Amino acid sequence: MPIALIVHAGAWEIPDNEVEAHVNACRSALEAGWKLLEAGASAEEAAQAAVVILEDDPALDAGIGSVLTADGTVELDAGIMRGSDLQCGAVATVTRVRNPIKLARAVMNSPQILLTGAGAEAFAVSRGIDLVDPSIFIVEREQKLYDDWKAGRLKINQFAEFDHDTVGAIALDAEGHIVAAVSTGGTSFSPAGRVGDVPLVGCGFYADDKLGGAVCTGHGESIARVVMAKSAVDLVERGLGAPEAATGAIRLMTERVGGRAGVIMLDRDARVGLAHTTSRMAFGYRTSGMRDGVCGVNAPP
Repeated sequence: MPIALIVHAGAWEIPDNEVEAHVNACRSALEAGWKLLEAGASAEEAAQAAVVILEDDPALDAGIGSVLTADGTVELDAGIMRGSDLQCGAVATVTRVRNPIKLARAVMNSPQILLTGAGAEAFAVSRGIDLVDPSIFIVEREQKLYDDWKAGRLKINQFAEFDHDTVGAIALDAEGHIVAAVSTGGTSFSPAGRVGDVPLVGCGFYADDKLGGAVCTGHGESIARVVMAKSAVDLVERGLGAPEAATGAIRLMTERVGGRAGVIMLDRDARVGLAHTTSRMAFGYRTSGMRDGVCGVNAPP
C-alpha cells in the first residue's frame, strides 16, 4: 500500500513577509509525520505528530501564536478522526492545553466525541495531559493586533488581512488507514465561546478508509453550513479523485453560502487534493515515490 501525508498551515491572505515562515512550518510538520510513516507508524501517530509541530509554531494560529478573542484571551479547538472505524474526537474552547490535538485524540479513544472548556481540561488531567498557563499562547504579534483593535486603530473590515487560521494534516499509512486531524486558535476578536468548524465532525475534518479524508480551513461558519469535509469525501464516493473532489467541495461552499476557505484531501489511492478561494493557502504533501515533499502557498489550478 502507498503511504501519503498532506498538511496545511491556513488559508488566508498570508502577507509576503510571512510566507517563508508558513512554508517552513509545513515542511517541518511534513518531515515529522513522514518520518513516522516511513518507519511503519500508524496514520494516527503521523497526523498527530504533524499537527503538534504546527501547534507549537508561533507563526501560526493554533496553540502558541493563536489569535485573541474579544476578551483578549486564547481559546483553542481541535479534532481528529480515524477512518478505519469512524471514531472521532474533538475539543473546543480549551485554554490550558498546550497541544489540543493530543487531547482530541484522547477523546477519540473514549466513549465521547466532543468535550468543551473546563470539562475538556478536567478530562485532560484525568488522561495525564498537563495543563499550562494560558499566557504561553499569546505572542507579541497577536497582542499588538488586539491592542490596536481595542484602541480603534484596526477596523473590522481589515480582519482578513491579518487573520490567521486553522492548521491540519491527513495521513495514509501502509495498512491503508486514513486519519484527518485539525487544530485552531479561532478567528481574531470573536466573542468568547465562539466555535467554528474545526471541532465539528464532518465540517472541519472527516476520514473514511473506504474513500479518503479531508481537512478544511478558512471561514468556519461557511464551512460548517455545507458540512464541507464530509461533502468533499462524499464526492469521492461519487467517483471523483481527491483533486476533483477538493475543487468540487470549494465550489459547493461558494455557490451555496459564499465565504472563503481551503481544503486538503487524500483519497485511498494516495491522490492529493488541494483547493482554496483565499489568495494563499500554506501546504505541504508527500506520497510514495516522491523523493521529497512539495510545499508552497498556492495550490495548482
